Amino acid sequence: MASNYTEDSIKTLSPLEHIRLRPGMYIGRLGNGSNVEDGIYVLLKETIDNSIDEFTMGHGKKIEIELNERTIRVRDYGRGIPLGKLIDCVSIINTGAKYDSETFQKSVGLNGVGQKAVNALSRTFTAQAIRENETRIVDFEQGKLSKDRKNHKTAERNGTIITFTPDEALFGQDFKFRPEFIEEMLWNYAYLNRSLTLTFNGKAYKSENGLKDLLVKKLTGDTLYPIVHIEAEDIEVALTHGAHYGEEYYSFVNGQHTTMGGTHLAAFREALVATLRNFFKKDYDAADIRQSVIAAVSIRVQEPVFESQTKTKLGSNDLGPKGPTIRQFIGGFLQTHLDNWLHRNPEAADALKRKIEESERERKELSGIRNLARERAKKASLHNRKLRDCRVHLDTKDKRAEASTIFIVEGDSASGSLTSCRDVQTQAVFALKGKPLNTFGLTKKVIYENEEFHLLQSALNIEEGMDGLRYNKVIIATDADVDGMHIRLLLLSFLLQFFPELITQGHLFILETPLFRVRNKKETRYCYSEAEKQAAMMKLGQAAEITRFKGLGEVSPAEFKDFIGEAMRAEKVTLDRLHDVEGLLTFYMGKNTPDRQEFIIGNLRAEKDLIEA
Repeated sequence: MASNYTEDSIKTLSPLEHIRLRPGMYIGRLGNGSNVEDGIYVLLKETIDNSIDEFTMGHGKKIEIELNERTIRVRDYGRGIPLGKLIDCVSIINTGAKYDSETFQKSVGLNGVGQKAVNALSRTFTAQAIRENETRIVDFEQGKLSKDRKNHKTAERNGTIITFTPDEALFGQDFKFRPEFIEEMLWNYAYLNRSLTLTFNGKAYKSENGLKDLLVKKLTGDTLYPIVHIEAEDIEVALTHGAHYGEEYYSFVNGQHTTMGGTHLAAFREALVATLRNFFKKDYDAADIRQSVIAAVSIRVQEPVFESQTKTKLGSNDLGPKGPTIRQFIGGFLQTHLDNWLHRNPEAADALKRKIEESERERKELSGIRNLARERAKKASLHNRKLRDCRVHLDTKDKRAEASTIFIVEGDSASGSLTSCRDVQTQAVFALKGKPLNTFGLTKKVIYENEEFHLLQSALNIEEGMDGLRYNKVIIATDADVDGMHIRLLLLSFLLQFFPELITQGHLFILETPLFRVRNKKETRYCYSEAEKQAAMMKLGQAAEITRFKGLGEVSPAEFKDFIGEAMRAEKVTLDRLHDVEGLLTFYMGKNTPDRQEFIIGNLRAEKDLIEA
């Protein structure tokens, strides 16, 4: 029988209760820290953003971040929050100084929510403000004030200190901060704020050349011409072209890394094409101009509008209430500054022209075989059972679009288990037939000559670029054995060569599946390592039954559901620590068998050694 709908059914939550009940509205996702987009990093970013805003206004040139297990401490040397408003500023929604555009002209956070969300989602939270030899410290537990250490004298320098520990009740007992994710965040802050020094557990992060340093760090091969580094008030751009396929962009608004792009990135891509067409006096195809580009663009906007609280995609169309549109601003900037740079650097301009024309030739050479492949695919698609599609895709306006996922699995057995337990709304499955071709050293023609690669490209919808990508997460799900690892490497080699944007834009993952199941009559635990297995045996007793999973096909659908749901472990594939993709692929996937054999022999370790390690 349906429950009664009465006055008692209507409830009003306090802001604190609402944040804790619906954290996704404020920080995007919870997670356990294994993904760079997990909520604990958003909490840290919201805290640092306030310190960055102080620096931007000309107050304090150093920010100190310290991590002690699960507790983060952020100390800046700005003006310090006014002592009388300290409690309000960290606990009462819609309280802050950033509503006054004269005080914070181009701030990241304008809605007075960020620091309050950090407080509400932390088990313990402490805020200390220091102003003119006076300080005040307030302590909170789960967003509720627990102690107010009233104003007292201090000899410390002005500034604000925020210390917080995310709440295990929300983020899980196993959450942890990964230092490499924090380091990446701090480097981005350093590139965008050149006279600022950030320290993380004593290590300094500082950039002398801004976005140019960012590109140097991100490059995975040689460039065709020196990095173009141009800037003006409210905008900075660095760009070059390499020898890789695809396009690679890093975009920022008011110091915020907009990983999902937005109006400013769309305007930049459009303006780059228009500027180069004008410079070379030729109507080149946009795809040929942008092929192999790697670029970073940062702009400052008055009162930016983002499409979510996590601020990963800009929605604003205007630079400010009375300024030009973002499209006009970026277009005018590139038309002036990039055009001037190309005139001053004729050798670079010639190299760029050769690259564009080379891309044009390759595209035309592929057109014939592309048409044949499409006809073949049309005929095969009627009988193709490789793809078990989902209903919601990334390129739709459905609110679940970012949850869209495709699993690439080996064989029908694993495909069957995963297909029967997946979420048909947001999870698709693509089944490989055996081991894919090693594409190292081959041209893009192989995508159209090899039916499996062509069908995979069609399933992802990335033939014309990443704009049409149908899934937010592309997850390689192979067995944890030698054959599974080989298939994984072959797929990675293929994607690295022809669709590196899947990796650089953070869409590619490796599914982690348990190696062992340990259970007794009361409890079952799935273990992803030997260490986890030993811990489970200690907990469940030495008499517990232990099962070693050899392949995904032998995992029952009922069990598989646990591994691809909210508790799914998926490791993001990144290039952050790789500076030579071509060298890596040459060594591992090329024909240098003796060198590889020598490397393997020199690094062999017995199973006993691995367990002890």
